[in-house]
Amino acid sequence: MATAPAEIVSTSLQEALADLIDLSLQGKQAHWNVHGPHFRSVHLQLDTVIDDVRIWSDDVAERLVTLGGTPDGRAGTVATSSQVEKIDGGPLSSDKVVRQFAERLTAAAARINEHLPALDSEDLLTQDLLIDVARGLEKHAWMFRAAEG
Repeated sequence: MATAPAEIVSTSLQEALADLIDLSLQGKQAHWNVHGPHFRSVHLQLDTVIDDVRIWSDDVAERLVTLGGTPDGRAGTVATSSQVEKIDGGPLSSDKVVRQFAERLTAAAARINEHLPALDSEDLLTQDLLIDVARGLEKHAWMFRAAEG
């Protein structure tokens, strides 16, 4: 049986998990409520982001379990610990969704990047996983920014 992960490893994974779960939920909220001239493309782009974010959240949670930790993806935990800026309720213009998701994805990647130097001496496999997640978030942010024109 694995021993409990070092605090920095556990914290890095749990913070990423909360942000990823929140991003997937906000992505669905936007997906259901987007409207405007770019509805279809933004609606479909959100599906792609949500699919990737859900895969990454599962990978992050399973890494934490592998190391002997306990991931917490409960709604209350995500609501209180996610650092993702909240999305507005109600109808959302496609232009606003594009801008907001570019910002949120970039910010989530930046938070993951802040943990990477400390992981260099603690757990290279966790660092590698989080690098992949941050890289993917940055790519999706770029794709939203490119849609802004």
